[in-house]
Amino acid sequence: MISINAVPLPAREIDAALLGCPNIDHNQRQRKIGVVRQFQAGPIGTDHLVSPVTFVPLTTGAQTWFAFAICLILIGSAGTILSRNGDVIAMKTGLTGGWVGLVLVAVVTSLPELVTGISAVTIAKTPDTAVGDVFGSCVFNLAILIVLDFVERGESVYRRVRQGHILSAGFGIILIGFAGMSLSLHGHGIALSYLGIGIYTPIIFVFYGLGTRAVFQYERDHREPRVENIEDRHAGITLYTAIRSYALAAMVVIAASTVLPFVAVALATTIGWRQTFVGTLLVATVTSLPELVVSVAAVRINAIDMAIANLLGSNMFNMLILGIDDLLYRKGPILYHVSSVHIVSSLSAVVMSGLLIAGILYRPQRRIFRTVGWVSFGLFAIYLLNSYVLYLHGTY
Repeated sequence: MISINAVPLPAREIDAALLGCPNIDHNQRQRKIGVVRQFQAGPIGTDHLVSPVTFVPLTTGAQTWFAFAICLILIGSAGTILSRNGDVIAMKTGLTGGWVGLVLVAVVTSLPELVTGISAVTIAKTPDTAVGDVFGSCVFNLAILIVLDFVERGESVYRRVRQGHILSAGFGIILIGFAGMSLSLHGHGIALSYLGIGIYTPIIFVFYGLGTRAVFQYERDHREPRVENIEDRHAGITLYTAIRSYALAAMVVIAASTVLPFVAVALATTIGWRQTFVGTLLVATVTSLPELVVSVAAVRINAIDMAIANLLGSNMFNMLILGIDDLLYRKGPILYHVSSVHIVSSLSAVVMSGLLIAGILYRPQRRIFRTVGWVSFGLFAIYLLNSYVLYLHGTY
């Protein structure tokens, strides 16, 4: 609780006090929520600022962190169920493994980003959180490769994957790079839009469709024989059971992801973190938990191609989510109303995708300090640099 009565205080001290209050919009210094108590203000000097109100926050910092932890547990647990049953559905309907990872599993594990983005632009009115979540999830998804390379203690993870993943990584670079270029143009006042929708949105939709179709054709033409029987892999699980579990887990993810943007904004204002930092790292980390859980589990069951396809497919779908957020944000093109610092995240994702392509082609074996290969080390360096820049130069 922060009380500001009739005692004159310097403006800088008032500003510092307001910075820690979760009920303040720090861009416009406006009261958002809370119980307001009126007090009689005394005389005010010209070099002082007096506010005759006391703000009583409806939630405390401890409650905010508790809500964040609940969201994290729900999304992580439900994401595992979603992915496992999505794989069952795919296998029992005869879809290819690469197509399953790129589209079905990727869409499933990207559901938190989709719901978070929609609720952020339609309810919470925080476009920075939505855009930061999209770009931050792309960066985090590629950083998951570091974990996979560390978990795989035998041969380097980049030596075990098929070169067909270069196709999906290439389309990911096209989509993320184009979105970053559009953000740069809007940052320089060049608003390319029609009827309040960015020109980039339909182009993103087209390239996503082309990318998924190209991968489907590639997987069909380069299909490999199955090394295990479908019934042995999912014995005892019927298609009806998988669909039912899939739907129930999806509802849990939707409920948790709808609350997440509000929790993120509360954390940003309570702790004093910048919203671009929170959206790109904190929210992106939570909404990317399904990708992390599924990918690690896939490596442990020797389904490394499924893990890589899931990560790259999620990045492509994240750009589709950006287009959906733009359609739902009615104040104009969404990239015109967010911080230009998100360009750093988009460029980081592009560079990290390039490192992955280099790793798949070069197939390095040597590890640095017996931990990960030089590709993973490069991914980690870019991830840290991106986080550092966002923390220093993000907007409140």
